[in-house]
Amino acid sequence: MRFPLADWIDTHRECRYDLASSGMRGSIPPPRWPARRPPPGIGEELVPELARYLGVPPARVFVSHGASEANAWVLGFLARELPREGRARVARVRYPEYPPLFDTARAFGFEIQEGKAESGVAVVSRPRNPEGDLWSSDVLAGFADGARHLVVDETFREFARVPSLAQEGRPRLWTTGSFTKFFGADEIRVGFAVAPPDSCDRFGRYVGLVSDEVAPASAAVALSLLRDLETVRSAVRGVLDRNLRALTARLPGARPPVAPLYFDRLHRGSGRRLAERCLGASVLVCPGSYFGDPRGVRLCLTRKDFPRALGAYLDVRDRPGTARSAGTAGV
Repeated sequence: MRFPLADWIDTHRECRYDLASSGMRGSIPPPRWPARRPPPGIGEELVPELARYLGVPPARVFVSHGASEANAWVLGFLARELPREGRARVARVRYPEYPPLFDTARAFGFEIQEGKAESGVAVVSRPRNPEGDLWSSDVLAGFADGARHLVVDETFREFARVPSLAQEGRPRLWTTGSFTKFFGADEIRVGFAVAPPDSCDRFGRYVGLVSDEVAPASAAVALSLLRDLETVRSAVRGVLDRNLRALTARLPGARPPVAPLYFDRLHRGSGRRLAERCLGASVLVCPGSYFGDPRGVRLCLTRKDFPRALGAYLDVRDRPGTARSAGTAGV
């Protein structure tokens, strides 16, 4: 058992059309595993290479077994660092949002709230999951205003072709990422956290207590993916450009997302009920209730058969008596 969204996807893997998987695994060539045992210390090579890729000093980079673990590290660390009472125990979110961000904050004792009140931490995905849009610097600053720390999950950043916010070196700004989505490398289980410059030492001691090293073979694959970035980027764009054209052709009012995610909001009705009706047509989508917005479903544009899958989804959604879509996504 994992978190509820992952359980929903895994439970219905037998569906013919997959509009739920958000990573590129299976749609681009898989990463190549090393033919021989990697040399000792290969993991130590990954940190400086990853730091160059992100545009930050190596001392700020901490390699994890995925973005979810990295988010848990950061939120667990902040739960220890912040005062244990008052507004410092509030985590700010903006729904819809990727559920492990706010569920993990809740698990570490934060009270989850929307709104502009003072808070200990603000958590957000950028690009947004499930909406696929990219908040501007002004929108992000407004969201973070009054929060002591800002945690930004950049798991889908590469799709948007923007630099990491970590390059700015702002105090109390934390970023995380992963090789699972853009690189399609779920099997290697590699992610990372980037700490603010003034928190590296304390965070490093904390990570040393709660983590294990990434397997050398996984570190070797991650290194090869970073060094072969342009090849990966070309394969990803070949799939997504075609799927974006299909989305805008079938949904003319849709705002084209910058990440392979589209949140189809409904004028009326329940996203959960629509998702369950889709299962009857062997179409897998994700109910918006998992993201904190029950009147919609998340569609992912990562599969090569997306144009056909989208058509099958719309056949269900647009049947007489079924909830109609608002035809827009994003903030």
